[in-house]
Amino acid sequence: MSASASNTKFQSIKGFYDILPEATPLWFKLEDTARRVLAQYGYNNIRMPLVEPTELFVRSVGEHTDIVEKEMYAWEDALNGDKLTLRPEGTAGCVRAVVEHSLTYNGPQRLWYMGPMFRHENVQKGRQRQFHQIGVEAFGFDGPDVDAEQIVMLARLWQSLGIQDVELQINSIGDANERAAYRQTLIQYFEQHADLLDEDAKRRLHTNPLRILDSKNPRMQAMCEAAPKLMDCLGEASQQHFNQLCQLLTQAGIAFTVNHRLVRGLDYYNRTVFEWVTTKLGAQGTIAGGGRYDTLVERLGGQPTPACGFGIGLERVFLLMQEYGVTANNAPDIYLVNVGEHAEKHAFHMAEQLRNDGLNVVLHAGGGSFKSQMKKADRSGARYAAILGDDEALAGEISIKPLLSTGEQKRCKLKEVRTFLI
Repeated sequence: MSASASNTKFQSIKGFYDILPEATPLWFKLEDTARRVLAQYGYNNIRMPLVEPTELFVRSVGEHTDIVEKEMYAWEDALNGDKLTLRPEGTAGCVRAVVEHSLTYNGPQRLWYMGPMFRHENVQKGRQRQFHQIGVEAFGFDGPDVDAEQIVMLARLWQSLGIQDVELQINSIGDANERAAYRQTLIQYFEQHADLLDEDAKRRLHTNPLRILDSKNPRMQAMCEAAPKLMDCLGEASQQHFNQLCQLLTQAGIAFTVNHRLVRGLDYYNRTVFEWVTTKLGAQGTIAGGGRYDTLVERLGGQPTPACGFGIGLERVFLLMQEYGVTANNAPDIYLVNVGEHAEKHAFHMAEQLRNDGLNVVLHAGGGSFKSQMKKADRSGARYAAILGDDEALAGEISIKPLLSTGEQKRCKLKEVRTFLI
């Protein structure tokens, strides 16, 4: 190996990025707030593998979706020939786990998970090849009350995170037979306007025509707006489900827009579909989306089980929190400065004692003058500097100096420190 090759500086793969320490406090705030809100509604955490059988996503997400056709990180295992895929979304894996472990045997389940997903797609603001989601799934509930619960839960999350001006869009895509009838109507309509279809729409026309409605091509917007509406093809049961959902949201004080072009991108959805969108992030305006998928559990080998769920794009929510000036930090309570031979011998033990009292303490290491240590204490963001000199160490005491506010330095016994800080 040449010297130049051995000194190669590696960089992360395009679309895979590092979350650096300066960003993690806001990530913690986002994740911890979500955990708290989910617990308020009785959802329990489940953790699934990052790798699943490729066929799981083909059967659930749909063979003619963008995810399966061109976005999956899929390969054949050299050890045994298994066809495997890094999960592009979480619902399929969660359903697989529910079926495999018979989780609904004793009754309905409310579940949530959090972690990375993977899609080989164009990298842009709020869109990476490794991205993070919180997924929420409810199994065994067939009424619109759970649809409404999940939407209201998201509204509570946005409020708790300090996020404003997000719009709820909802629609009903009916059941399979209703969609099949609408599909033929839609194909006929688009064939009459074939000259306006772009290449992507032409490719979808006979495999996934509903996705054409979701096109962002400006040249096709008027045509898509004028297309027949799926809502007009709904049967009585689907229409009643949607009307009751609207009533529940209105009673909860949740404003919404019925978007007849909202179909979601995955094959497993039926009846309710919804998205929370913002205008603050450009083209990547959807921060959460989901709906019902009442046939997926059976399709993946389980008993017929109604289900409803959603996913939150955490990178986009993180950007939105920054947009609204939401801040967080993980600065320590105390930066422990120690100067003097006797003080250095006792500093380690004293730091442990303070941590035993529930305080977050950074112990200065590496020596240095009192002045240089205090500069580091200031830069640490700690609320207080705890100063330990030889005199304090011999007396079993410590001096506490406020760093983020005005106040006098005070010397106290070690056991009194927590009371002083409060």
